[in-house]
Amino acid sequence: QVQLVESGGGLVQPGGSLRLSCVASGNIFSIVAMGWYRQAPGRQRELVAAMPSGRTANYADFVRGRFTISRDYAKNTVTLQMNSLKPEDTAVYYCNAESEPLSRNYWGLGTQVTVSS
Repeated sequence: QVQLVESGGGLVQPGGSLRLSCVASGNIFSIVAMGWYRQAPGRQRELVAAMPSGRTANYADFVRGRFTISRDYAKNTVTLQMNSLKPEDTAVYYCNAESEPLSRNYWGLGTQVTVSS
């Protein structure tokens, strides 16, 4: 089992920045990738950014150039730096970890990000 706890999020004006963090605990040695997803009201959960262990990150087109994902393997954390935020970035953001074997996915409880003037 892997447990994920997110922090960060909140209310920010358009053009502003926020930083989300997520710390993993439990069977951390089984983790092969960590990332962030988001879900806006009435919409499906979608990938924002992900970083397989020891590999480069991949981003959704709608955040490329604005968001940066990073991992601290010593601290078992994944961070999402969000810049140039837009109202359409408003959503609940979820931390995700994929583990092997069996390609299991684990989720945090989510943190609300609201971009509004």
